[in-house]
Amino acid sequence: MTYVVTEACVKCKYTDCVDVCPVDCFHEGPNFLVIDPEECIDCTLCVAECPVEAIYAEDDVPDDQRAYTALNAELAKQWKVIIERKDPLPDADDWAGVKDKLQYLER
Repeated sequence: MTYVVTEACVKCKYTDCVDVCPVDCFHEGPNFLVIDPEECIDCTLCVAECPVEAIYAEDDVPDDQRAYTALNAELAKQWKVIIERKDPLPDADDWAGVKDKLQYLER
C-alpha cells in the first residue's frame, strides 16, 4: 500500500510532509505535490504533518477522490523530487478549505 496526496493540496502545496519523508518520495508540481507509489514505504509520517489533511493511505482515499491515486503515480514520473520544505503558495490559507479543486491543478 502507498499513500496518496489528494485534492486538499491543490493550490496550497504545504511541504511539511516533505521534511519527514525518509525516502524522498514527494514530487513537486506548480501548485500540488504527489507521492511516488514506487518509492513510498508506507511509514505514515507524512499524514500527521499535512496541515490540510490531504494525505491518505491508498485504501482510505475518499471515493470522490480516487482519481488522485492514478494522478499521483502519473505525475510522480513527470515532476522533480522535492527533498526540502518550502513556503506554501502565497494564498494557500485561502484555498485550504475549498472543495472540487482538480480543475485548478497545474501540470
